[in-house]
Amino acid sequence: MFKLKSDYKATKAQSKAIDEIVEGITSGNKHQTLLGVTGSGKTFVTANVINKIQKPTLIISHNKTLAGQLYQEFKSFFPENAVEYFVSYYDYYQPESYMPATDTYIEKDADINEEIDRLRLSATASLITRKDVIVVASVSCIYNLGSPIEYQKQIVKLKTGMKLRIEDLQKRLIQLYYERSDFDFKRGTYRTRGDTVDIHPSYQNFASRIEFLGEKITSIKHFDPISGKTLKEEELKDQEALSKAGEDYLKRNMVTNNDYLIIYPAKHYVAPKDNFEKAIEEIRRDLKIQVESLEKVGKKMEAYRLSQRTNYDLEMIKEIGYCKGIENYSRYFDGREKGSPPYSLLDFFPKDYTLFIDESHITIPQVRGMYNGDQARKQTLIDYGFRLPSALDNRPLRFDEFERRMGKTVYTSATPGPWELSKGSPSKSEGLPFIELLVRPTGLVDPEITILPSEGQIKDLEARIKEKIKNKGRVLVTTLTKRMSEELSDYFLTKGMKVAYLHSDIVTLERSDILDNLRKGEYDVLIGINLLREGLDLPEVSLVAILDADKEGFLRSETSLIQTMGRAARHIQGEVVMYADKTTGSMERAIAEVARRRKIQIEYNKENDITPTSISKPIRERIMEKTELKDETSKIDMLNLEQYEFNTSTKPRQIAIIKSLEQKMKSAAELLEFELAAKIRDKIRELKKK
Repeated sequence: MFKLKSDYKATKAQSKAIDEIVEGITSGNKHQTLLGVTGSGKTFVTANVINKIQKPTLIISHNKTLAGQLYQEFKSFFPENAVEYFVSYYDYYQPESYMPATDTYIEKDADINEEIDRLRLSATASLITRKDVIVVASVSCIYNLGSPIEYQKQIVKLKTGMKLRIEDLQKRLIQLYYERSDFDFKRGTYRTRGDTVDIHPSYQNFASRIEFLGEKITSIKHFDPISGKTLKEEELKDQEALSKAGEDYLKRNMVTNNDYLIIYPAKHYVAPKDNFEKAIEEIRRDLKIQVESLEKVGKKMEAYRLSQRTNYDLEMIKEIGYCKGIENYSRYFDGREKGSPPYSLLDFFPKDYTLFIDESHITIPQVRGMYNGDQARKQTLIDYGFRLPSALDNRPLRFDEFERRMGKTVYTSATPGPWELSKGSPSKSEGLPFIELLVRPTGLVDPEITILPSEGQIKDLEARIKEKIKNKGRVLVTTLTKRMSEELSDYFLTKGMKVAYLHSDIVTLERSDILDNLRKGEYDVLIGINLLREGLDLPEVSLVAILDADKEGFLRSETSLIQTMGRAARHIQGEVVMYADKTTGSMERAIAEVARRRKIQIEYNKENDITPTSISKPIRERIMEKTELKDETSKIDMLNLEQYEFNTSTKPRQIAIIKSLEQKMKSAAELLEFELAAKIRDKIRELKKK
């Protein structure tokens, strides 16, 4: 199934790690831990293990930026297989919540990233149709997704020559949550023109046209929804056309010619129609019980509110088969018992799949912590009459539930945590509690570490940065607060440096672009808080500066320090500077571990006559190509990007940005897009204050 393509050959150390992991999986080991230093080729080792095991694979990463990087790498390793990307599709997410102290109810609000939504739907479609699937996911993979059985039941298969009425096809499309849109034809919609139905499936970039003659399908064609150009069979199969016309969809072999078409639901959560009456009856029964319970304790207003809201939702479900927040009733439609785990992406995988947990020392605690926060918020909504108790069952998996769904698991990290150390399988050859991969194919050793006092740290750092820039190096600076990152960025801008900072306001897929721009030299310095640690692949970085290294805590723990220092380990002139007035326990342990690894690496290089060289790695293509602004969401993203550029620019450029926004505001008003014009106006006022 899987065909690994790479110009690299595994080194002796990598081959040893690959063989040990494969032996562990084939011999039935449920858990293994790979301790791999930065730049040792953990991703390449993982790809080789997948190639040898030949099982569907899930790779979980702790953040979207790293997940996007891994997705691109695995796509290059397995170009003929289905490599998919599954992360949270929200650019902005405000969960439904209630604050009793101020009697404030906050309705759920979200901006959905359409491209990430398409990639998520593509992932589940691939899992249903083929076995050679690698899914790179964030921890959003443990959230409620809907039953894979019901999802598969809803598939519509169309074939040239089959008998079907246009009216019946339209009804089925509506049941699959496709919307009719004769004028605004986009992903997740269909349109009807005479004897022709155009469908733009939610998981692909191109559309399909079904032509009828009476009650019979006479032809199925595929076309570009923008240009309207019909895509011929040769174009669909041509590799160059694939990237332009829906690569992921075609590679699943669902379109081999223009004779048939398979349509999947436009949403992941699909409520089965045959369960509707029974589910509505159960909801009404539980509503009655909960209303009585609230009235007994004197919460009459809450009981009235719950009754009104739930009955409104039920009317919507009966009329159109859907309501806002239908996932809060998912237990009834799925036929699950109270308290039972929801369906998640993990349920789309076969039982014998392989699981890799990347940067497991961060990812495992994330998975463990998701459940409790979700339950606390929803319990408040239930207590005050905003939701039925069934809302508690629309949740992420508990850790014990996640553990039961894990396939043969390999944890990868440069700093394994307590969970991995307790689960890691012993290495037969060295008696270690886990498999170590401490040497790099390039012979690079861990960076040297310098500790300097915090007094005068900015002046010292400025001089070091200028020296690195002369040698075409890049610099990462890590601070403790966002404010410090912004102020330091402003300071270096006044010194004529090309500097940027990463923060939580940057939309998901733009973070990768900022990192790419650092590699390209559009920035020389990148400043951040906690976004510059695990897994970021930046071989041009030759200096990592850690401010306030002696402030003991999460951001300056032994694990965090080792991970941060590892960002300088991909460059032959890599070095780390810690600014601190004292040496903490975490600093001592981190420095000692780096020294241990350096010793092993230097000895390995001597034994194998290896001369260290810097890592050379191409800048991969974007997950999403830059496109024209097509909808309201992308226009709001545009405002966020304008603000980011404003915050990281010199004053003349800031003035130019404001003038550009003023022009966009006027254009929006001329097009009668008054809501957008008002948002741009507010953004202009905000930037002018700065």
